Amino acid sequence: MELLDRLLGHDAWTTAFLLERCRELSDADLDRRFDIDHGCARTLLEHLIGNVEVWTDLLLDRPVRPRHSGAATLDALTTRHTAAYEEFALLARRITDAGRLDETWLDRLDDPPTPKSYGGAIAHVITHDMHHRAHLLLVLSWLGLTGLPEGDVLGWELGG
Repeated sequence: MELLDRLLGHDAWTTAFLLERCRELSDADLDRRFDIDHGCARTLLEHLIGNVEVWTDLLLDRPVRPRHSGAATLDALTTRHTAAYEEFALLARRITDAGRLDETWLDRLDDPPTPKSYGGAIAHVITHDMHHRAHLLLVLSWLGLTGLPEGDVLGWELGG
């Protein structure tokens, strides 16, 4: 398995796994605020998924879809995650296969717009997800979930 496929597979699976584990929580638990970035499990999930959506839109040079607001259900978040990550992974694979990782594109959300490399943006999405999944893992442990994965690539590779 190539490195990119390993990283994409781990990223997609781990977020999906944590979405599934969140089904063990009540809505009140999903929305319980903690002194951590993004505050609660539901908002962390919305941020993770929204980030993949926004970066995919930017990389494809299309209008950025509107941010979701409100308390999204786990079903809605799971559907969004599946669709967004499938599109992002296919795009990352196409860019890589075409040898375009070092080419730049213009990030028009920056003011002023900033040129960025495709490879840097792909790596950013994957590492950003891992950063916020670590926050989510901490929140889930504070909410009493046990048997959570460490969330690392080797753990995923060995079966989750």
